[in-house]
Amino acid sequence: MKKFIPVIAGSIALASLSGVAKAEEMYDNNSGLYVGGNYGYLKVESDDDFDDNNDVVQGIVGYRFNSFLALEGSYIDFGKYGGSAANAETTGYTAALKGTIPITQTVELFAKAGQLWHETDYNIASVKGSSDDRSLFAGAGVNFKVTENLLVNAQYTWYDVDLNADNVNSDSEFDTDFKQASVGAEYRF
Repeated sequence: MKKFIPVIAGSIALASLSGVAKAEEMYDNNSGLYVGGNYGYLKVESDDDFDDNNDVVQGIVGYRFNSFLALEGSYIDFGKYGGSAANAETTGYTAALKGTIPITQTVELFAKAGQLWHETDYNIASVKGSSDDRSLFAGAGVNFKVTENLLVNAQYTWYDVDLNADNVNSDSEFDTDFKQASVGAEYRF
């Protein structure tokens, strides 16, 4: 029995070192630039005539400081939404902090939060105008590594958008939420 104790202890030590090496490999400092894009479904929820469903397109550029934290910016085209009495078209830019948790070597969970700067062209009862504003947003999703540099993802993002239609009347502020469900790809350099 005494002869087996060093063998068992050595086996445990080798298994532990192997596990540490795999963990270090999985959590390596993966810093660097990345670009990507998303396409998806947009649900516009509002207490007014702007309720609608639409497609959304997003281009992304970001920088990963390490495996866990990134700074990300994007351009988003929310498209045209609303009905015949009131409709609008919104585009915008975002800046966000993105946190990532590697689950395996091929799967990562992420969450992000930041600021959206948006411009909306609207038409309310034949009164046309434009509105610039900023809003907060938050989102979460999952990345799947196809190769070491190419990932595909699925994500959900909520934007707290307010539309100010000042030339319609002095109290024309429409509280609107954009809810985006999308799929996309990311390429890491």
